[in-house]
Amino acid sequence: MPLSLIHRLRAAVVATLACTAGACAAPDDTSSNGASPDPAGTPQLVHPSETRFGEMRQLTFAGENAEAYWSDDGSRLIFQSTPTPGEGCDQIYTLDPETGATELVSTGEGRTTCSYFYPGGDRILYSSTHHFDTACPAAPDFSQGYVWAVYPSFDIFAADADGSNLRQLTTSVGYDAEATFSPTGHRIIFTSLRDGDLDLYSMLPDGSDVQRVTSRLGYDGGAFYSPDGTKIVWRAHYPETGEEREDYLSLLDEGLIRPSALDIYVADADGSNPRQLTDNGAANFAPYWHPSGEKIIFSSNMHDPQGRDFELYLINVDGSGLERVTWSEGFDGFPVFHPDGTKLVFGSNRNMSHEGNTNLFLVEWLEGN
Repeated sequence: MPLSLIHRLRAAVVATLACTAGACAAPDDTSSNGASPDPAGTPQLVHPSETRFGEMRQLTFAGENAEAYWSDDGSRLIFQSTPTPGEGCDQIYTLDPETGATELVSTGEGRTTCSYFYPGGDRILYSSTHHFDTACPAAPDFSQGYVWAVYPSFDIFAADADGSNLRQLTTSVGYDAEATFSPTGHRIIFTSLRDGDLDLYSMLPDGSDVQRVTSRLGYDGGAFYSPDGTKIVWRAHYPETGEEREDYLSLLDEGLIRPSALDIYVADADGSNPRQLTDNGAANFAPYWHPSGEKIIFSSNMHDPQGRDFELYLINVDGSGLERVTWSEGFDGFPVFHPDGTKLVFGSNRNMSHEGNTNLFLVEWLEGN
């Protein structure tokens, strides 16, 4: 998901409420996470109600940053960033969370999104538009309301971990993006428009043997395999009424979707036995597996009647035991557990340097609280 869409997702709700930028900012007498400032002037990154969190560190401080994913050994992160807000498009970087060393691993051209490590950590995946045009693709037209662009120029690429030896994995006409790897290394799952709808597909690591996973009319995206590779979790929006279907298909013809309500689904890895985990009319997205394979963490604005605050939630794979995890103002999203389950990395507006600023945070995860 391009970082600009995070900001517009919140902005669309705010605009509906005629909320000004100043009105949406955190009050001057509190930090951006809603907690009181540290007496010494250092922001308290963890809200008192965030009992699942231990010590927290901020990993990025400039630009707009999100969607960070671990290498299998937990030593590196790969993420997307726009280093200077408003200039250029998202690009892909790797980060050593211990030293802070960051390296550009995409081409620096076009727009990129949805990066991931191959199991073993020696190769990376990401989607890019650079092979069609080195410039940023045009922003979507909001005259039809709040929409996301699904650029047909997005294809999935693989490269060595330093960005060299770039190879294109998808060549079909239409959007190919949101690719992630099974921890077992046997398949890649991704979203594609190749058959006229935004469905999930899987393929071998070299891009061959493409198999369709979902076929219900609507948007299926942001899928991840379970730790043992036998199941998947993803976000979806399925139009129900004739009017909703007409709107969905009309926008899709223009390379757009309207992300009104999104829900979280789980299924077997081949798409069979799908089960809906959320049904609250909210925007539920960015699901990720707990290392146990028994829970899902995700982002949602379900608690906010105005819809502009996104927090993290934990839920059992059978849809029971919903638990709110974060209590910060603004946006908390894209949560990803460290492979050993002791830490969580996520994107957040807490400790913002400017309105809407999104950075990466690493926090100790406390089980049993």
